[in-house]
Amino acid sequence: MSILSITFHTTENQITEWDLYLDNELHQMVQNLIDVEQYILSEVESDMLNEGKNTNLLLIFADDTLRNDFMESEMLNIEERISKKFGPEVMIFPTFLNPKKNRL
Repeated sequence: MSILSITFHTTENQITEWDLYLDNELHQMVQNLIDVEQYILSEVESDMLNEGKNTNLLLIFADDTLRNDFMESEMLNIEERISKKFGPEVMIFPTFLNPKKNRL
C-alpha cells in the first residue's frame, strides 16, 4: 500500500468557485483514476486556518510504483488544470505518506 495526500489551499475570494469545481470537475477526475484503489476527498477543519479553505485528497495505491507513476503524469495534469482555472488562488501541496503500521 502506498498513500498520497494532496492538500488544496484556496484563497478566501475563490471558495465558492472552488466548491463548484470540487463537486463537479475534481471529483470526476478522481473517480476516473485507474490506478487509485481508494480515495477520500475531504474538507479540512482546523483552528489554525484563518483565511481561505483547505481541501484534502487522500489517494491509496497498491504500491510505490503506481504512486510514482501518478506523480509523473496525472498529478501534473491535475496541477495544470487547476492552475489554468485558478492561477495562484489555489495552491497544491502533495505529501507522500509512508505507513509504518496500518489497520486499513
